[in-house]
Amino acid sequence: MCRMKVSMVSQPKPNALVWLLLSVLVIALDQLTKHVAIAELQPYQPHAVIPGLLNWTLAFNPGAAFSFLAGEDGWQRWLFTALAIVVSGVLARWLAHTPRREWRTTLPLALVIGGALGNLIDRVRAGHVTDFIQVYYRDWAFPSFNVADSAISVGAVLLVWFGLFVAKKPSAP
Repeated sequence: MCRMKVSMVSQPKPNALVWLLLSVLVIALDQLTKHVAIAELQPYQPHAVIPGLLNWTLAFNPGAAFSFLAGEDGWQRWLFTALAIVVSGVLARWLAHTPRREWRTTLPLALVIGGALGNLIDRVRAGHVTDFIQVYYRDWAFPSFNVADSAISVGAVLLVWFGLFVAKKPSAP
């Protein structure tokens, strides 16, 4: 009688790197909308979408969020470029070590990666980030932003929200 030895090699659980497809979608949508904004809008000339609330206003930001360090000599371009690369790498590694089914972690990470890389493309290509969405009310105006900024913001808020307010199921022993 021949006995077969059965190997008990455990199969690795699928990691969440497939969620990078969402990052690619964010990058594509971000770059497409920026291309349309540059082609169709005049810089710093508001085009009302919802009067009293929302304009398309083409703006260029050499700094970071809310024009942080925008007035500097240009060194900030490379700082924010390096920061986007490092953060995206760290988050991609986090995805690689996260089970695919944990969407409360993977969805926000993929959004932040896509947004960071979308703005990175602008920064490397043009030396600034293209913004075109302006929300305002009367005399108050939120700084102009873009699809990448929205993805970063939504991803960060979801990551904090899920981390603080959504109870995790206990792991089976």
